[in-house]
Amino acid sequence: MSGAGDGGNATDEGWVLGGHRLRSRLIVGTGRYDDMRLMRASLDASEAECVTVAVRRERLYDRRGQNLLDFLDLERLILLPNTAGCYNATDAVRAARLGREILRNLGNPGANWVKLEVLGDSKTQLPDPLGTLEACKQLVAEGFQVLCYTSDDPITAIRLKEAGALSVMPAGSPIGSGQGILNPNNLRIILEYLKADDPRYPVIVDAGVGTASDVAIAFELGADAVLLNTAIAHARDPIRMGRAMAHAARAGRDAFLAGRIPRRLYATASSPEEGVISSRPYPLPELP
Repeated sequence: MSGAGDGGNATDEGWVLGGHRLRSRLIVGTGRYDDMRLMRASLDASEAECVTVAVRRERLYDRRGQNLLDFLDLERLILLPNTAGCYNATDAVRAARLGREILRNLGNPGANWVKLEVLGDSKTQLPDPLGTLEACKQLVAEGFQVLCYTSDDPITAIRLKEAGALSVMPAGSPIGSGQGILNPNNLRIILEYLKADDPRYPVIVDAGVGTASDVAIAFELGADAVLLNTAIAHARDPIRMGRAMAHAARAGRDAFLAGRIPRRLYATASSPEEGVISSRPYPLPELP
């Protein structure tokens, strides 16, 4: 079951990631909130069952000295440790090992998971493709189930899947930018390529979500899940935004499964034309 999602089923009863069945198709981050209680309430509103956590020890505590893990329902939530803030493969592998150690001690089922981020620079927060591929290969060899944050480049996405990534996670737009899905065509190509030999291979859109409509668009394109953080944490009302994201995920996924009508240049009458009172259309002007 490892690596299977439910791609194109006519009904949606959830999806499978790394052997775990999840009902919610949202993965939500735990950073950037004003306080831990607000974070917990917002996560509950989003209905997410998997949350991502920056596991370096200094990031587990807020400015009040509160431990993030004390505010997460570890009986209900699967934790996805991430390597946020790493700029080379060596640091990312070290952070992944630390995450596995912490989650094993907690008995959390996400202990062998890692959301791999190897960033190219601090200004754009864009991924370093070579460093990401290097770290992915090493972590897979060490028994990790690797979810790889990457750009929207289809060839890089193919290379990461070939390296053994449990899931490839192309960005909708730069991290925290709120720009939404900037290049839907590339995401369509990634989905086509990665699912060609296995429609259940999970592709997760990660980064750049600004509001609920961005989530719906990602699912309408065929994404299996969406990962987001800042769009909820920095919203004017994070709890309400969390709830909006849950609704958007369901709506977008239902729309994808329903199948949209084709786009047409001209109008198509929605009512039958037989049996109606006839009238002559207004004549078009003659062109010179």
